[in-house]
Amino acid sequence: MRLLHTSDWHLGQTLHNFDRTYEHQRFLDWLLETIVAEQADAVLIAGDIFDNSNPSAASQRQLYRFLQQARARMPQLDIVIVAGNHDSPGRLEAPGPLLEAHGTRVVGHVVRDAEGAIDIERMVVPLTGRDGAVKAWCVAIPFLRPGDVPRVDAANEAGNAAIDAYLSGIALLYQQAYALARSRCANGEAIVTMGHCHMVGGDSSPDSERRILIGGTEALPSSMFDPGIAYAALGHLHLAQKVGKQEHLRYCGSPLPLSFAEINYQHQVLRIDLDGGKAKEIVPLQVPRSVGLLRVPAQPAPLKQVIAELVGLDLPDAPLHEQPYLEVRVLLDGPEPSLRAQVEAALEGKPVRLAKIEPTRKVLTMPGVESALSLDQLAQLQPDDIFRRLWQQRFGDDAPDDQLAAFAELMTGEP
Repeated sequence: MRLLHTSDWHLGQTLHNFDRTYEHQRFLDWLLETIVAEQADAVLIAGDIFDNSNPSAASQRQLYRFLQQARARMPQLDIVIVAGNHDSPGRLEAPGPLLEAHGTRVVGHVVRDAEGAIDIERMVVPLTGRDGAVKAWCVAIPFLRPGDVPRVDAANEAGNAAIDAYLSGIALLYQQAYALARSRCANGEAIVTMGHCHMVGGDSSPDSERRILIGGTEALPSSMFDPGIAYAALGHLHLAQKVGKQEHLRYCGSPLPLSFAEINYQHQVLRIDLDGGKAKEIVPLQVPRSVGLLRVPAQPAPLKQVIAELVGLDLPDAPLHEQPYLEVRVLLDGPEPSLRAQVEAALEGKPVRLAKIEPTRKVLTMPGVESALSLDQLAQLQPDDIFRRLWQQRFGDDAPDDQLAAFAELMTGEP
């Protein structure tokens, strides 16, 4: 059986106010042709389908048109989608009954019955081959919030009890879903797992990945996956990578760069060939980049040097929607009110889209005085970062675990 693993499409994303519909459509067109060329039996889409929880009508049409076209081209194709932290679980699941009639299963959130028991059944999805027989089982777990996981008493565990209970609850949910899938394996079928989460040791892109924080902990251990799984199709991190150097635990990464920090990423979709209960081969399929990203210069430089490099840019003519995005990186000694005017004048008539000017200033501080945070640093601060800084400032020591746990409960609303 052949699977394709993709994630983190972020349909509807803009790059510094530039619309990226053209790039997303080019990717979806490429993916459609790849599904047919590779004769895939199933496609696993591991979350963050949309860039925000209230996607535009145009973004939703892109998704549903792709799903319709994929099924029309490959009538036996199974498609499984889980929600990511950027997605609205309810909105993603709303057309579920219609999608299921056309071979697409969407798992957006955890459902509980009247007694509070989690419906594990809906998270275990059969994957069929071209003959219609079940060839594998997919444990499809969406992004999990504290209220989604089973209650685990971690009061006697060392460290932050609230964090331990959350992590233990996630592990328990994966174990329960795996056990149900294993009970369904009548003929030694493979079990694959899907998840949208940050695993321990995963390399993230801080410019474009929204951090997933519960208290001070966001990364999950790979030990939560049963050793019997054939493959884990993960989403959230935009850099394609293995988890803990394990071949069968993979992030496929985003299909296009979502920030200038991802300019050197090798974007890909992963092809997984299953043989019985194991993954026989895992092959990256490189996604073509339809629009380039440029950083000029490669490292921040004085303004005079930057202007000279911009004037010397020699780029081929292209229609506006294919012109590369540009980040200008300049090192300043002090305020430069005419910075943007000088940059725009240097770029006049060039087939490039100025997306960002990144000024870096030489900051001199007095001994013992902490330097001020830059605007970019401030933008990346999370509530728990601010809490830790304020505690340190007021009490001169790190915030204790019980206070971090209390703050986590306050932010999440979960005791």
